[in-house]
Amino acid sequence: MTTIYLVRHGQASFGKTNYDELSENGEAQAKLLGQYFKNIFTEQPYIVSGSMKRHQQTTQISLSECFPQAMYKTDGLWNEFNHQQVFSLYEPRFSQPEVLKQDVFKEVDPRAYLAQIFDKAIERWANDEFHHEYDESWPVFKTRVNQALQNLCTELVDRQPQEAIVFTSGGVISVIIGKLLELSVQRTFALSWSIANTSVTTLKLSNGALQLISMNEHQFIKSKNPNLLTWL
Repeated sequence: MTTIYLVRHGQASFGKTNYDELSENGEAQAKLLGQYFKNIFTEQPYIVSGSMKRHQQTTQISLSECFPQAMYKTDGLWNEFNHQQVFSLYEPRFSQPEVLKQDVFKEVDPRAYLAQIFDKAIERWANDEFHHEYDESWPVFKTRVNQALQNLCTELVDRQPQEAIVFTSGGVISVIIGKLLELSVQRTFALSWSIANTSVTTLKLSNGALQLISMNEHQFIKSKNPNLLTWL
């Protein structure tokens, strides 16, 4: 039996030309995550990271706190979908990230407004009428995530570690939870808004079967510095 910890990356650079880089908050979150892992692990887990810069930064900063000599596997199958393309094909103005950020933060409730835009953009992305317009359609993304999960389970059955950590993104984690709970596309991506940066979602792999144990654990941040909690 192996416990799998799915970690969403630290806060990235929303509204900037290069989203794929941790903010100062994201770096602080990753450090707290590493300190948390240092307290809960008695031996080094098996570690996998997506290949995006925000995944790699979160991995390296957190590991420096708990397993500084640890080696880890990089696997692009754990990467997030191209959310910037999903936004821009829904609304061409949003091809400029700073325009989206300006629109969002002039609202009374920025998070609710962004969630509304995201829901509509995801609805378009998931509509088979538009699949040909995207570099990676919804069905292709879902298939990729399922393949990443299957590959991981195969590796873990072979290696038999007690624990494994995967550093990835909210969309990927949502798809996995959606698969295990048999959720619709809309309910699957609604989860994204509750998954905090550097939060931990826990699965159990036993006899080849996966079970969701917990989702979106972030008390280790809230108890240390509530101001560091972010969802964007």
